[in-house]
Amino acid sequence: MKLYNTLNRTVEDIQPINPDTVTVYTCGPTVYDYPHIGNWFTFIRYDTLVRTLKLSGLTPTWVMNITDVGHLVSDADEGEDKLQKGARREGKTAWDVASFYGDYFVHALTRLNFTQPSYLPKATEHIAEQIELVKKLEEKGFTYIIDDGVYYDTSKFPRYSDFARLDLDAMQAGKRVEYNTQKRNIADFALWKFSPKTEQRDMEWDSPWGKGFPGWHVECSAMSMKYLGETMDIHAGGIDHLPVHHTNEIAQSEAVTGKPFATYWMHANHISIEGEKISKSLGNGITLEDIEARGISLMALRLHVLESHYRSQSKFSWESLEAAQRRLRNWQALSDLRFQPTEKMATKSPDALSFMAAGKNFVDTLLNDLDTPKSLAFLDALFNQNPDKIHVESLDEYVNFLQTVDEALGLKLLDSHDIEHEQKQLIAEREDARAAKDWAKSDEIRVELVKQGLGLRDTDFGTIWYRL
Repeated sequence: MKLYNTLNRTVEDIQPINPDTVTVYTCGPTVYDYPHIGNWFTFIRYDTLVRTLKLSGLTPTWVMNITDVGHLVSDADEGEDKLQKGARREGKTAWDVASFYGDYFVHALTRLNFTQPSYLPKATEHIAEQIELVKKLEEKGFTYIIDDGVYYDTSKFPRYSDFARLDLDAMQAGKRVEYNTQKRNIADFALWKFSPKTEQRDMEWDSPWGKGFPGWHVECSAMSMKYLGETMDIHAGGIDHLPVHHTNEIAQSEAVTGKPFATYWMHANHISIEGEKISKSLGNGITLEDIEARGISLMALRLHVLESHYRSQSKFSWESLEAAQRRLRNWQALSDLRFQPTEKMATKSPDALSFMAAGKNFVDTLLNDLDTPKSLAFLDALFNQNPDKIHVESLDEYVNFLQTVDEALGLKLLDSHDIEHEQKQLIAEREDARAAKDWAKSDEIRVELVKQGLGLRDTDFGTIWYRL
């Protein structure tokens, strides 16, 4: 399997540290509000990565964190903790907000047919590990203390700017008025924030440096090393994590271990609506509930995400999502052909496609840097070449092919059930009526089946039903 590695800016073959297994860490949600569609685009791309790794023959150990403390409204360690902000907005405690939106997120993974992560660790359940990491950094001379917390001194890590190719001199020269003047360098970041002396936070813990809470960046290093070891195979996140969050993870992790933090880095690009980045503040933070309220399935959202490459800047519109829904319904109708095989052809057509070969070709497109647009185009071309019905001799291959597609894309194409026996009898009666040229009865039965949610299409191999 090949993947674009942000570390080297090239597409590389995945060669895991341990053969046949691959360790993956993906940056999960900050659970202070409902995730919006931009978040889900990134999370679905994580799931596609894990699914494709499985298809390549590897066994992934997948960790996705849940940030329930320490993520400030500014990545520059300024402003309010997002959990405290959510608590003030809803008139609840930060613990209540984290519990509600954390549970919502976990349930939504099931609604969207995600692969189950191996671990979903919460930052608040790993405070001891985060404190221990900060202590090790302190022992190695990478920290200093100012009025509001314990900070990482980026000047002590010469490779700090390499990963994101940052121009630290320009950043220092262009620092804003509100820049924390106690910080030694503009890129220095908080490892442990002190609780304000004038108030008691909902979430705060004792530490060797005083009561407070961990910085956002430290949680990912502490939890990933706990579950995946000092060097993981793949670390994934949004492209917005590149210049700050992931850069800081590398600095603090490698300062402690002296080893590479991750071998491969995968970054999903932004999604925009009408040219604007998606955010709650702009009022364009569409949720899963907004999508379902329009009668669009969440599997159509999955398909829409896969219509663009993870490294491209995607554009969302309701029209494109509705088009994805139509595309999905067409594929679902083709999946239902497995319930309607035909024996009318004496032998398989000599130009009939081999679904076994098709499955391999389909997987090969995904193994090349998760090229989902190409894989979907391949499926469209394949389905367009199919006969109106699947011959009984090809049925097993066809079902196995659909199983491969489901394993790769998670669209639940095989989740449908056959129609009722009574509905099959009506279709047979209609075919008899058509043979007898009793068009009135044929139309009557068609109308009845439409009321039951079934459409009909007449072909050379008999009548095909599909769900409306």
